[in-house]
Amino acid sequence: MKNLQKVVGVSAIFEALIYIAAFVFFGAFWAYPSAGTASDKMAYLAENQLAFSMIYFLMYVMFGVFLAVIVVGLYEKLKSTNNPIVKVGSVFGVVWVVLVIASGMLANIGLSHSINLMDLSAEKAFDMWRVISVLIESFGGGNELVGGLWVLLISLAALKAKEFSRGMNYLGLIVGASGIATIYPDEVLTEIFGVTQIIWFVWLGISMLGQSNANKSI
Repeated sequence: MKNLQKVVGVSAIFEALIYIAAFVFFGAFWAYPSAGTASDKMAYLAENQLAFSMIYFLMYVMFGVFLAVIVVGLYEKLKSTNNPIVKVGSVFGVVWVVLVIASGMLANIGLSHSINLMDLSAEKAFDMWRVISVLIESFGGGNELVGGLWVLLISLAALKAKEFSRGMNYLGLIVGASGIATIYPDEVLTEIFGVTQIIWFVWLGISMLGQSNANKSI
């Protein structure tokens, strides 16, 4: 259990770093021609396919791998409370892992197929990419309902069991509520979820690592 706590703590820190890397990449380096033609957009995606594939692999696939560790670790930590909320919350956590990883795989494979269609027609290629983008946003990019439910339920269980600090658990409730709120399609809500979850992941990571070191010294 001590080793699992340490791995969960490190994984939570990595999740926060992945969020930050994504914000920096799309804020400072990504210059997608939103107002351009279908040909302009597909040409930009083709020129930046490697960078796009790498950041999406990091944002979704690797994020999902670390998330799986955290979901299992928090379940193991809270299962002794015998609170049904822990089991229900963990189910949503597992579903989120699947959706996130699937989104990353869909993005990279879908982009490759869309780019291959450019020889036939840039418009058809872009139409295909637009459909794929909607699926990605629905599964794991623009709708954070499932992730929000996981954080909310786990935070409620931890609050009742007096695990972690009250501040961290109350923050988890805010993160969860903002994730659920993304069922309304507004980019601001998604950004709020992302920013607050960065803080929650860092706090969780520090807490788990601190508990692991404390147990080691006993």
